Amino acid sequence: MSLVRNRSLKQLLWVGMGAIAMFFAGLTSAYIVRKAEGNWTEFILPEWFWYSTITIVLSSVVLILAKQKIKKDKSVFSLVLSVFMLGLLFSFFQLNGWEELTNQGVYLTGAGSNVSGSFLYVLTLSHLAHLIGGLIALLVTAINAKRKAI
Repeated sequence: MSLVRNRSLKQLLWVGMGAIAMFFAGLTSAYIVRKAEGNWTEFILPEWFWYSTITIVLSSVVLILAKQKIKKDKSVFSLVLSVFMLGLLFSFFQLNGWEELTNQGVYLTGAGSNVSGSFLYVLTLSHLAHLIGGLIALLVTAINAKRKAI
């Protein structure tokens, strides 16, 4: 791959990361501003969301280990596959968290919904959509690693 193409791809990556960061910063800002206005229903955050947080942090640690192995020109297939599996586990935890929220009477929209629950759903659904893109990238990376392309 040419040096110019590499630079272009790297710039596109940074633009994409900036856009994603701004998207989540905007959602977080809206959450903070809206919560200050009142009419905010408090509810117990399901433990499943804590499990998903631990899982996503663990997957970040495994990705750091994979990056170190790449620098040493070693195979990363098992590590990338592990991160992919952790991403699936994260998704499972999110689904269980949403199920528990609905059991508590916290809904995204409709009768009985409240802005506080809706914000949580929007934040977590947005993150899951972001994660799906990451899972696709991890799957492609795992296939390339298995073929020894990286």
